[in-house]
Amino acid sequence: GERVFLQGASGSGKSTLLNLITGLLTPEAGHMYVNDVDVAQLSMLRRDRFRADNIGFVFQFFNLILRLSARGNVELPLSIAGLGKNERRKRAEELLTSVGLKERMDHKPAELSGGERQRVAIARALANNPEFLLMDEPTGNIDSKTAKELISLVKQLNENAGVTIIIITHDENLAN
Repeated sequence: GERVFLQGASGSGKSTLLNLITGLLTPEAGHMYVNDVDVAQLSMLRRDRFRADNIGFVFQFFNLILRLSARGNVELPLSIAGLGKNERRKRAEELLTSVGLKERMDHKPAELSGGERQRVAIARALANNPEFLLMDEPTGNIDSKTAKELISLVKQLNENAGVTIIIITHDENLAN
C-alpha cells in the first residue's frame, strides 16, 4: 500500500529494477522476492501468470494499441485473463471513469491528448486489480500541469485501492 518514488541518473538501473520486479529480467545472482515469491525461480509461463495477476505496468510511451478505443485497450488484459465480454466492458468503463475519461471511452489513442493516453494506460494497468503498480517515467511525455494532475490521480488510487506504487521519475517535484 505504499507509494515509492525512485530517482537517479540515467543508466543507474531504475528501469532495470522494475524489469527485475516484473520478472522480465532475471538477476545474474541472488534472488528477487515479490510478495514472498522468488520471481526469478518461476518458469517463464508462471512468471507471465504472476505478472498478469499481481503487477500493473505503466510505460513512459503509453504502449496503447492504436486501432483499439480507450475501452478496448483497457479490456485487452481482461480478455487475456478470460473475463466475459459484459464483465470486461463493465470493468473497463469503471476504470476509465475513475481516471476521468468517462466521456472519452470510445476514442482511439490518436484522438486523445498525451495526458488522456497516460490515463488510459493507468486504467489498463489496473484492470486486473494488481497489488503493484509500476510506472516508468509516467510523466515524461506530458506537460507539467498534466503531470501534476496525473500524480494526484495516482496518489488518489493509491489511497483508495491500497495498491503499492513504484514510480521512476527524473522530476524531483513529483515526489513531493
